[in-house]
Parts: sequence; structure tokens; C-alpha cells
Amino acid sequence: MAKKNTGAPRDPNENAARIMALSTGQSVPQLSSGDVKKLRSEAAAILGRLGGSKGGKARAATLSADRRAEIARQAAQARWSKA
Repeated sequence: MAKKNTGAPRDPNENAARIMALSTGQSVPQLSSGDVKKLRSEAAAILGRLGGSKGGKARAATLSADRRAEIARQAAQARWSKA
């Protein structure tokens, strides 16, 4: 038996926005799945750049010199223990 396509999105938030738009007489925006994927990937890229640009510097600023040295020692040990 074929699935019945009601046109309602699977995401509850999208469905709520659709219901509100219909009940207030506004037009319901239609996005294709390709558009949604593109928007999501653009948003993820922006968030990644934001976190990546400050992540290492912020972490290094909070670490003590002893802890940084310990991390470097562990990294060197792991690097040189490989065959």
C-alpha cells in the first residue's frame, strides 16, 4: 500500500509553523529537500568556523603551563610509540 502524502513536514517545529501560517492566512513557504540540506550545511559551516576560530586559543588560555607540558609529553609519547 502506498504512503499517503499529506504535505505535512515530519519535523514538529516545521509542522507548527505550517499550522500557524495556515490559521493566520499567510502563505506556507515551500522548501525542497535540496534547499533544506543546503541551508543546514551553510549553517553548520558558519557554526564550525565560529567554534574553530576560538577553540584552541581559548583552551590554551585556560590551561596551566604544567598541564600544557603534560599534554605535549603524552602527545610525543603517543607519536613516537607507533611502529
